[in-house]
Amino acid sequence: QVQLVESGGGLVQAGGSLRLSCAASGRTFSSYVMGWFRQAPGKEREFVAAITWRGGNTAYADSVKGRFTISRDNAKNTVYLQMNSLKPEDTAVYYCAALTRWGNWDAYDYWGQGTQVTVSS
Repeated sequence: QVQLVESGGGLVQAGGSLRLSCAASGRTFSSYVMGWFRQAPGKEREFVAAITWRGGNTAYADSVKGRFTISRDNAKNTVYLQMNSLKPEDTAVYYCAALTRWGNWDAYDYWGQGTQVTVSS
């Protein structure tokens, strides 16, 4: 069993930065591919970034490439999303998830409660 708790969201001006954290409980955290997703009001949930369990591979949505960086610290059972050069269109609730397979962003075992990110113009 893995529980995921996101934090670090907030209100920021366009061009600013935020770092999201996702703290996981459970001894199997390090075996999971971890992902970040987001959902804006009235829109579908979308994939943002993912990282393999050792951190050797990362993947990003085209909309965030070059601006967001995903990382993980298995010793702390935490995955991070550093978000730079934020844009108003990045406004959404951000969720982390424990994914069952690399490349299949729809297959997850666990999902967090989300943290709100609001970017003002």
